[in-house]
Amino acid sequence: MIRFGVIGTNRITEEFIKAAQGLEDFSLTAVYSRTEERAEEFGSKYGVSNIFTDIESMARSEELDAVYIASPNSLHAQHAIICMNHGKHVLCEKPIASNTKELQEMIKAAQTNKVVLMEALKSTLLPNYRAIQEHIYKIGKVRRYFASYCQYSSRYDAYKEGTVLNAFNPVFSNGSLMDLGVYCIYPMVVLFGRPDLIKATGVKLDSGVDGEGSLLLKYAEMDAVIMYSKITNSSLPSEIQGENGSMVIDKINTPEKVEIRYRNGSIEEITKPQDSKTMVYEVKEFIELIHNGRLESLTNSFANSLIAMEIMDEARKQIGLVYPADTDN
Repeated sequence: MIRFGVIGTNRITEEFIKAAQGLEDFSLTAVYSRTEERAEEFGSKYGVSNIFTDIESMARSEELDAVYIASPNSLHAQHAIICMNHGKHVLCEKPIASNTKELQEMIKAAQTNKVVLMEALKSTLLPNYRAIQEHIYKIGKVRRYFASYCQYSSRYDAYKEGTVLNAFNPVFSNGSLMDLGVYCIYPMVVLFGRPDLIKATGVKLDSGVDGEGSLLLKYAEMDAVIMYSKITNSSLPSEIQGENGSMVIDKINTPEKVEIRYRNGSIEEITKPQDSKTMVYEVKEFIELIHNGRLESLTNSFANSLIAMEIMDEARKQIGLVYPADTDN
């Protein structure tokens, strides 16, 4: 049994708990929130009595083995390093850090303390992503990767009315690239590795974050086109184009239907059965790493997280996006 504490009491944490509760070796034993009232409210909802409002105290506790971190992006590194320095394994929401320097410090802490650190990027661990990896040879030489994730933020209306919520606040290292673009970048990195060239454009909002953006990435024999937005919606699927056909992916952030459309007009559906609680696969991966004594995932590896973060750093540099976390380091 792996005893988990959660840092953050938001919607994504609730999704994590609901997915993880179905696993035999998962147990929720601790909750952290900035306020005692919120921590107690959240803890009582899930029958948890170990309540914390101080990260150091939680990290020192003997009541947990691992933590799931869903605090604001700008706090990921700080929270993770404190926990790892006290021997706790860390599953950290995407993006795992604000920038590459923070991530390097997190990896160093994981290696020093011999604990698991994994980015909680669920899509690359889903059965339908495995299907993409297993069948991609069928489309021949890959020439283009296209990924789109454009989802109008429920908090954008408030922003337009003058209220800047966390989602559009650079203090928390937020914005469309960090929150949505990562879902397009990470699967590309797992499939194709580090690109040779990155070109980025974006629309900056007055608050200092990006509302939307696009990336053009060059590989030796292919290119990649990525679009992401928190201020528009798009119904476009994502696609991997090969010389023999194209692999069409309904949603890059959570692939639910994947099919190959061959040049001759035939269509092969390669969709796999998949749990509706899609976060369960990242929890399984993380727990298996702990049980097997392995310190990093082969898929959501340190190398892949670093490449994805380096791409986002370069994109932000070109767009002109600077977070307080960048100047704090």
